[in-house]
Formats: sequence, C-alpha cells, structure tokens
Amino acid sequence: MNRRLSTLAGQPRRLDGGVMFGATPRPLWAAWMTPDHNNQISLASRALLVQQEQQNILVLAGSDSLLAPLPRACRCQPHSVGLLDSLARHGLREEDVHLVLLTHLQARLPPELQAALRGGELPRLLFPRARYLVGERHWLRAQRPHPLDRALFVAPLISQLESSGRLVLIDRSSSALLGPGWHLQSSDGFTPGQLLPEIDMPAGKVIFAGDLLPGAPWLRLDVTSALDRNPECLVEEKERLLDHLVAIGGRLVLARDPEVAMLRVNRDRQSRYQPFDQHAELTRLDS
Repeated sequence: MNRRLSTLAGQPRRLDGGVMFGATPRPLWAAWMTPDHNNQISLASRALLVQQEQQNILVLAGSDSLLAPLPRACRCQPHSVGLLDSLARHGLREEDVHLVLLTHLQARLPPELQAALRGGELPRLLFPRARYLVGERHWLRAQRPHPLDRALFVAPLISQLESSGRLVLIDRSSSALLGPGWHLQSSDGFTPGQLLPEIDMPAGKVIFAGDLLPGAPWLRLDVTSALDRNPECLVEEKERLLDHLVAIGGRLVLARDPEVAMLRVNRDRQSRYQPFDQHAELTRLDS
C-alpha cells in the first residue's frame, strides 16, 4: 500500500509548566522548556496526516482542533495560523479529509473559544465529510467523566460528535476503515482508553504518541504531568512503548513538543532513553 506521512502544525498554545511537569522540580523542567513570567510554557498542537489509497486521514491528540476557528471581529486582528492553514499547504481543504482518528476527546480550548461557549455560541465541527474514529472505552469515559477531568471534556463538542452521524467507535486494535498496516495500542495512564496508532512504513514503524508522551523531556520515565489520571500506570505504559520502539527501530511522532516533531530512541549504558535522529517537521515520509 502506498502511504505518505506528514506532520501538520495546529494553533500553538501556552500551558502552565507546573501542570505539564507535575512533581518534577521547577529548576529541572525550566531548563528543558523556558517558562514566561506567568510560569507558562509553549506547546505545539501537532497532527499527523496519513495519505493512503486516495484517502486523507488525520490523527489528532485530543479534540481541540475539531472546532472551527472563530471569525476575526475586525481585519486589524492578526490571523492565527492553525490546522486548516497547514492542510492548505498540502493542497487540501477540510472537505478533503476522509477520516479523523482521535487519540482521546479531551480539549484545552483557547480563551476566545471558551468565551464563545460560555456565551452560547457553538462553533461547528471541522471536516464535514470525515468519519470520526474514537476508542469505545474512552467514549464511555467522555459520557461520564470523573470529577477530576470533567472540565477537559467539552460537553457541546461531545454532543456534536454524537449527533454527527459520522462517529465510529473502535473496540479492537485495528479498524477496517483504516485498512492494513495500522495497529491501535490502548493506553490508560493519561486518560482511560487513549488510542495510540502504530503505522507500518518500509523504513520502520511510526507511532503517534498522543498525550502518553507529549514531548522529548517526557522520555524520562519519572517525568509525568498533573493531568495524568494514573501516573504509575502511565510510567509503565511509557516504558513498554519505548522498549518496543527501541526493539523495532521505530520512530515516534510527538504532539506537543514545540521543537521536535519526530525522533528515534535508544538506551544508554544507564538504561535511560535518549532521543536521536530528531526532526522539527515531517514534510513527507513515503512508503
């Protein structure tokens, strides 16, 4: 099967560094990602575009990028570059996307979208011709979220997905819609039922890490975030994923790292995971 992979840049965001690095001491994580005066760090919102057999498939970490951007109130406002702009650079419109695989449904919306939702304005879902693929166990979590992560599930967005008529729930490690060469791992550490796709490519498998491993600093097993619902489980899942990646010589696509889109991993003499062959962007990886 002919297959091409590219990374797409969505709208960048800023989040509290203490939340993203959990119990990691600030002097340590601040050396990895420099915070601003509000203790916030810059994070990417990176998607993976998979083009195969006349299909355009998007892999998204969370549902943030599913809502259409709000129109500018006036022309004096700067245009905020987002996912649709990245698609356009590949000659694609949102109507050209056939499938959207969501690793999970949590969303961290920008302030302007939060204000719009509070005011009763509900932006539409993007990709009007696409089917939305979601893990069945995670969908159940989104229907009845725990109080600790309820705020991260945007109820109007979940309702739109449900009423779209294009929602497909996945309860196994593969999907006929995705076709051969896809394996879907399930992860519970960050949020129950997160899907991590592993894609066959001739030069080695490519794994989209979602929010299990958002960026290169999180290659350290002891680095977790305050958003992880089960940190001990997450550390074990992360170790299994990285051991698997080292064993197969695969590559990892990072959704949140502002500087690294894709890397390989090896283990040093102290059995620590070390990144190498790092790429700031994946413009085209062909099979």
